[in-house]
Amino acid sequence: MGRYRPPRQRGSRYITAEGEQALRDELQQLWKVERPVVTDAVHEAAKNGDRSENGDYIYGKRRLREIDSRVRFLNKRLDEVEVVGRVPSETSKVFFGAWVRLENEAGEESTWRVVGPDEFDLASGKLSMDSPMGRALLGKRLGDEVRVRSPGGEHVYFITNILYTESKER
Repeated sequence: MGRYRPPRQRGSRYITAEGEQALRDELQQLWKVERPVVTDAVHEAAKNGDRSENGDYIYGKRRLREIDSRVRFLNKRLDEVEVVGRVPSETSKVFFGAWVRLENEAGEESTWRVVGPDEFDLASGKLSMDSPMGRALLGKRLGDEVRVRSPGGEHVYFITNILYTESKER
């Protein structure tokens, strides 16, 4: 079996201002902090002679390739993303960047923010707009029923609140 992998489908190019800043911070950390440290470690390891059995050299070179690959990706991605920073005129509808409170049929509540694919983090309540749940939420109104299909079956939620400001209470 070869190493060929078909190209992944590109995610949406929208991102919040916070998401863009996080990508820029990661790029800065990798390029200005982490890469120089790893480069110095590889340089020192190369001085030790036989590189074929030098773990510091081998793993350092591997880490440099990982860093360089991520830096290339971040540079390309930052050039093509579109920052969405304005609140839509119709705030009773779910659009990009909205905090949405949902209630399932059992009465359990959950809150999600609809964000771009580069910044989703389920642990902090950020849901990609390209995910099945994100696609189901977009365009819905307050009080609407949302049906989401998952491998575990179909789930039904009701939209109980929509916010477009960063709020601690959500």
